[in-house]
Amino acid sequence: MDRRVFLVLLLAGCADPSPDILPAVLPSPTPTPRRPKPVNPPTTSGDAAFDAWAADFYTRAVQAGLPVDLLDRELKGLTPDPRVITLDGRQPEFSKPVSAYLQGVVTEGRLAQGRTYRAALAYLPGLEQRFGVPREILLAIWAMETAFGATLGDFDVIRSMATLAAQGRRRQFAEDQLVAALRIIGTGTAPRERLKGSWAGAMGQTQFIPTTFLTTAVDGDGDGKIDIWGSSADAMASAANLLAKAGWKMGASWAREVILPTGFDYSITDGPRETPDWWAQLGVTPANGQGWNALDAASKAQLALPAGATGPAFLLLPNHFAIRRYNNSAAYALGVGMLADGFMGQSGLVRPWPVETPLSLTDRIDAQKALAALGFSPGNPDGIVGTNTRSALKAWQKARGLVADGYLSMDMINRLRAETGT
Repeated sequence: MDRRVFLVLLLAGCADPSPDILPAVLPSPTPTPRRPKPVNPPTTSGDAAFDAWAADFYTRAVQAGLPVDLLDRELKGLTPDPRVITLDGRQPEFSKPVSAYLQGVVTEGRLAQGRTYRAALAYLPGLEQRFGVPREILLAIWAMETAFGATLGDFDVIRSMATLAAQGRRRQFAEDQLVAALRIIGTGTAPRERLKGSWAGAMGQTQFIPTTFLTTAVDGDGDGKIDIWGSSADAMASAANLLAKAGWKMGASWAREVILPTGFDYSITDGPRETPDWWAQLGVTPANGQGWNALDAASKAQLALPAGATGPAFLLLPNHFAIRRYNNSAAYALGVGMLADGFMGQSGLVRPWPVETPLSLTDRIDAQKALAALGFSPGNPDGIVGTNTRSALKAWQKARGLVADGYLSMDMINRLRAETGT
């Protein structure tokens, strides 16, 4: 997801599910004459659409080789969860500005707690050596995902995924997660009652969706089991394995705050990925005045202005994008990186966050419609300020002689409304 306005998902040992349980994706739900019929309806919830989906899913699952006794046991009495549908369809009326989000994430209390765990958890150096991912990054993910294991979620993953597969916005994704969750149960890796998580299916102390659990979760505490719910070592080892598979480079930074020169062309924000030397030729310098280590100097970085031209600027290095394989949100990755730096005692930003105004859903949609009316193609007017909207906004700003940073503020919205007469 351009997952939200800024903001959920995700990769050597692996969980090795038995191949005779179920393939990753079931056959197409398109009916075929040869398809076997279930002996009994898997559930009679009273919701006609849900029950029709469940019968079709059961049939395809049996055809694909999922054990009938497993299906009968786990689907029996299943009903859709209305809370899940409500949450799936909810879009916040107001978007939280990135500055407010990050200030809520990187708090003194969280930093102090992370520093305590950094010193106390004896298994962290071993995970760092095994996977090549710094302990501070793992602690930051643990903090971001479940407040260091305090809030794991209490939704039944089977029920949630069945609900979303039958009635949600991303039905194939949800069905794939349901299949994976059934595989976890079928292989004996974890029982149904253990599969608790968020309404969207993220499980455990580092919030893995079921498909990612199957490919990536590992034993971190050496007890021969994978328990991302009860073992923080397993949860963080699994997170480290994901980041290692995503290309994390040990010894390299995740990003650097930088200072931009007067007259800088802000339109190249979110654009080219070039080495620090290339950016230096444009006058971009590290905000702390320190040089680049050898790994960072050889890496390609992208310029980001999360709060526009009046806020801090960053050169995002490859490790930033590895974090976004965990959660494809620039704000999330910034939060992880800033927490990790803070756990090591590094100081905060040189340039402070500006005061930002939350934008309503109507504001964001109006801006997208105005850009489209003016010929700047922001994509579907859905109120989500993603890559297409920012690119269209930069093009409009540049055409109007404005600072082309692609940042949607109330000033920009009012200008767009005035120009289109809306």
